[in-house]
Amino acid sequence: MTPMSAKTRLFILLWGAGFIGIISFLLVDLSALIALVPTDDDLPRITPAVKLLSVVQPGIFLALAVMAGVSLAPKVGLSASLIEAWMARGRIMPALKPTLVAGILGGLGGGIAIVLIATLMTPFLPDEAVASISAFGKLVPFPTRLLYGGITEELLLRWGLMTLLVWGIWRVVKKQHPQAPSGCFHAAILASAVIFGVGHLPVVFLVVQDVTYPLIAFVIIANSAFGLVAGYLFWKRGLEAAILAHMKAHVVMFTASSLGLYY
Repeated sequence: MTPMSAKTRLFILLWGAGFIGIISFLLVDLSALIALVPTDDDLPRITPAVKLLSVVQPGIFLALAVMAGVSLAPKVGLSASLIEAWMARGRIMPALKPTLVAGILGGLGGGIAIVLIATLMTPFLPDEAVASISAFGKLVPFPTRLLYGGITEELLLRWGLMTLLVWGIWRVVKKQHPQAPSGCFHAAILASAVIFGVGHLPVVFLVVQDVTYPLIAFVIIANSAFGLVAGYLFWKRGLEAAILAHMKAHVVMFTASSLGLYY
C-alpha cells in the first residue's frame, strides 16, 4: 500500500479538527435559536435532515478551505508550523513557547479590544438589538465557541481565505517579486479580517428585527479588529497561534459576559 503524502495527511488532520468544530455546533439548541427570529412566517422544523444539512454544507466549505491552504500555504511562506513539524517527527519544542505566548497575548488583547469596542458602541445600539444578540450568545455553548470559533473559523478565514488572497495578490506582482512581499500579507490580512467581520452580519440580520447602521458598524469593526490580530499571528507565528488566540479571545468574552461586561 502506497503511504499517504504529507499534504494528504495534513489535509485529513486539519479537516478533521475543523469538522469537530462543526459537529460541536449541534450542541446549540436550534429550536430555541429559531424562536429568536423575529418573523410571523412559519419557520422550518428542526428535523434530522436539517441537522444533517447543517453539518454537510459547512463541511464541504471547510474541505475547500483546508485544501486551498494545504496547496498554497507553502508557496507563500505560511504554515501550520507545529502540526507540520509533529507530522514530520521534527522538533516542536523550540517553536512551542513562542507560539503559546503569541497566541495567549494576542487572544487576550483581541478579546479585550472586542469588549472595549462593545462598551463604547453600546450606547448607540438599539436596546432590542443588544437583547437579541445577548440571547443568541447565551444559546452558543462554551465548547462550541472554542471549537467552532477557535478552530473551524480559523481554518476557513485564515488557513483557507487569507492564504488564497496572499497567493492571488502575489501572482499579480510575481514578475517583480520572486517571493510574496509583505504588502501581499498586509492586504490579505486586512481583506480577510473585514470579510470575517462582514461574515457575522447574517446572524445579526436573522435575530435582530431593526438593524441599524451603528449595529452594522459595531459587528464589522469588532470582529475585524480581532481578524487583524489573528491574521498577523498566522503570518508571523503560524496557524496554531491564530487558533489559540481565537480560543483565548472567546475565553475573555465569555468571562466578560459572565461579569455583565459584555453581551
